[in-house]
Amino acid sequence: MICAFEGWNDAGDAASAAVSFLISALGAERFAEIDSEEFFDFQATRPRIELTAGMAREIVWPSIELFEVRVPRAPRDLLLMQGSEPSMRWRTFVSLVVDLAEALGVQMVVTLGALLADIPHSRPVAITGLASDVTLIERLGLQDSTYEGPTGIVGVLHSACTKAGLPAASLWASVPHYVAAAPNPKATLALVRKLESLVGVSVDASELEQAAIDYERQVGLAVQSDPDVQAFVERLEQAAENEPQALSADELPSGDLIARDFQRFLRQRGRESG
Repeated sequence: MICAFEGWNDAGDAASAAVSFLISALGAERFAEIDSEEFFDFQATRPRIELTAGMAREIVWPSIELFEVRVPRAPRDLLLMQGSEPSMRWRTFVSLVVDLAEALGVQMVVTLGALLADIPHSRPVAITGLASDVTLIERLGLQDSTYEGPTGIVGVLHSACTKAGLPAASLWASVPHYVAAAPNPKATLALVRKLESLVGVSVDASELEQAAIDYERQVGLAVQSDPDVQAFVERLEQAAENEPQALSADELPSGDLIARDFQRFLRQRGRESG
């Protein structure tokens, strides 16, 4: 079972986009939905109004959906879970997911996440990981996570699976903080590739590979348009090569500077799309 949630654990939409990509690439079919009434604060995660059949209006509620797919020649079938991060009753929610996984004979639960980091967009995406079996981290060549601090539903679900004796792994992609709000196909691709080696499934990711190339090029052009941000990114690149300690807070550009650069980035994307 592969799970990702939109929201706090999903910098650059990388984790949720990875599951969405797998659903599309593998032709997965939806077979269940978790009732949102029990787990969402609709003032925080609001339903949407959509027009159907011309002018008919339909309320679309926040949801968490489950998909299934049989992959030829793969060692096992896949269940895919995607949706927004629940707002409340997390212990009840993860207990429901664990019970469902056990009832369906799931052999491993894999959660995906993405976090903001002081890394340059021009370098390979770092994937950190947690696993109930430490040898799995070594086999996959993951950087073992040493994070301590607030967590989201991904961390709570991973912990619940481990306590229940259900094999679990969690893969996390690092996303450059200076383009935090933009979808990051490069990080999505890195998660998909690492996931392939974990679950023994291969997908045609050529479309995602091209999107990652375009993303890196567009961010590079946006960064070059602001000398201050460019100088900061160059320091990040140098730090990545030398692997020193993370840059201190006084070396970070201001929030206004990052926001201004990002707005320029979005405008450039719009012009190129046109």
